[in-house]
Amino acid sequence: MPPANLIVDAGAALATVTVNRPRVLNALDDLTLHELSEAFAELAAAPGIRCVILTGAGEKAFVAGADIAAMAQLDAAGARQFAERGGRLAAQIEALPAPVIAAVNGFALGGGLELALACDFAIAATNARVGLPEVGLGVIPGFGGTQRLARRIGVGRARELIYTGDVIGADEAARLGIVNAVVEPGELMPRARAVAEKIASRAPLAVAAAKRAVREGTDTALAPALALERELFASLFATADQKEGMRAFVDKRPPRFAGN
Repeated sequence: MPPANLIVDAGAALATVTVNRPRVLNALDDLTLHELSEAFAELAAAPGIRCVILTGAGEKAFVAGADIAAMAQLDAAGARQFAERGGRLAAQIEALPAPVIAAVNGFALGGGLELALACDFAIAATNARVGLPEVGLGVIPGFGGTQRLARRIGVGRARELIYTGDVIGADEAARLGIVNAVVEPGELMPRARAVAEKIASRAPLAVAAAKRAVREGTDTALAPALALERELFASLFATADQKEGMRAFVDKRPPRFAGN
């Protein structure tokens, strides 16, 4: 059966995952988290997928956060399980070999911003509003927001946003580095698809290796990170795509990458 709260459109090389609960601003409940996890597991097993776009249905929200009415009923044990579920999903997005672009089409608050931060980068519409407002509800981010935001924009700026719970606009999010670009709402998906298509045109094994190098390297010291980069660089010389890419450069023609 198709998922109840998602729309997954997977083509030959690109996939779009849309959280489809516009009446509640695409808020995350248990079912939506489960369906997102299933969708990304299937994308991880699909070797032809070279880039993924994650977005929300409607014009008001990417994901406005977790379902507060459902969270209000949780005790400490239930809250831990909910956080673990969201944390596993964020880790899945980060570990996907194909890059994931967040197309932020409105509110990305709390768990919504945490999902966007787990993506490789984000593009926002001018009406986007982002923030981690959990302290105003008596809690803190639970899907990795305290850690990923600090790594994305620096500890000092992250502390201010997390401690105040401030919600900021798209331009400020771009200035801080939370999103890479800001475009008009009607241009958001075309811009995200254009970037995704450019990524998909590159050697997929090389892109996956670059993603791994950045992801694992930023979580370790410089020397082992550089060693990982060298190992991944060398390993790509055993691939057919490396031979094709360099041959095409010498022949002055576009490369035809097959992903092997």
